Amino acid sequence: MMTMILVILLGYLIGSIPNGLIIGRVLCGVDIRQFGSKNIGATNAFRVLGPWPAFWVLLTDAAKGIAGVYIGQILLGTSLAMLVGGIAAMAGHNWSLFLGFKGGRGVATGLGVIAVLMPKITFTVFVIWAVIVYFTRYVSLGSIVGAALLPVFVWVTGEKVEYFYFAVLASLFVIIRHRPNIERLLRGEELKIKAGNLAAKKDQEREN
Repeated sequence: MMTMILVILLGYLIGSIPNGLIIGRVLCGVDIRQFGSKNIGATNAFRVLGPWPAFWVLLTDAAKGIAGVYIGQILLGTSLAMLVGGIAAMAGHNWSLFLGFKGGRGVATGLGVIAVLMPKITFTVFVIWAVIVYFTRYVSLGSIVGAALLPVFVWVTGEKVEYFYFAVLASLFVIIRHRPNIERLLRGEELKIKAGNLAAKKDQEREN
């Protein structure tokens, strides 16, 4: 029991690391929470900072999910512990200890979790997400649909039952965190994805 608690705590602490905030400040001198959707995730990083900073936010946020899974594997070595570590990392990302229990949407971190546990399903979900984003330019819509389909794919492919329960929980995490986006989509007010480069604009303003 104590070891499982340690898995949860470590997973949550790693998940709480605000990569978007750190990368925005270090690479661009920008507090990403002050611009765009004010979210610390890769989508807002893309919209505010540009493609390369967003790529690093995506990569490091996914790494938090991967780390959570491997913490469970190292400390207990069971599928349940790996899932718990992954969920804890997602919870940390969504409700970060370092940001007053605020955070991102959990998509990239969740992607890191399923990439370790269910790589084939991860690829399928990612392709669906990419197709939706490409044709609609709504990242939130792709994320919501991908999250909703995850439990379906896990069930259809006959994965372990604990993986199905994880998929349901992870899907709820993502969809609940996207509630403001869902409301904006229904009102036709959701912003389409477009790369920005706030750091370059700030530098240009200083020069002028």
